[in-house]
Amino acid sequence: MNDRPALDRNLDSKTFLDYYYLKEELTCFCRENGIPSTGGKIEITERIAYFLDTGKILSAATVSKKAPAVTTIREDTVIEPNFTCSERHRAFFKEHIGNGFSFNVIFQRWLKANPGKTYSEAIKAYHRILEDKKKGGTKIDRQFEYNTYIRDFFADNKGKSLADAIKCWKYKKQLPGHNRYERSDLRAIDV
Repeated sequence: MNDRPALDRNLDSKTFLDYYYLKEELTCFCRENGIPSTGGKIEITERIAYFLDTGKILSAATVSKKAPAVTTIREDTVIEPNFTCSERHRAFFKEHIGNGFSFNVIFQRWLKANPGKTYSEAIKAYHRILEDKKKGGTKIDRQFEYNTYIRDFFADNKGKSLADAIKCWKYKKQLPGHNRYERSDLRAIDV
């Protein structure tokens, strides 16, 4: 069942992009070939594909951290530009939302996209995001293909186990093409 090609310098970018590789495999390849391995899986994948096509190394984008502009956070405090999650922010949101608070990806995006709004508006947005999640209205980002696959597997197979879902996922990621769940993946359980 392991038809996936090994990730090495002889691979072309099209074949590389057709298969699923773990982030650990990508960063290992980067280190072996002098490619920057910082950033998310999507950025690393793009650097590797460029390297496989051209033999050249793309540098990683640098992000400069600025000192926080806001020292005290209250509900009427305005969200600063270039928002970054910090322990001060986490403490504020836990105090106003509860211990179940977490900086989920959608909320982080909302905070970064809404400088100038108040933290009171952020609290309301957080609750809306949680409601959307409960209704199944949230989209899982591309770098979380596994999470998307497992969610879709269970949506189509109510009585199956996580072990079944993982077996199908492992089968799927060995195939060329996309890594989205398809009913035909169930053949992996029968093997």
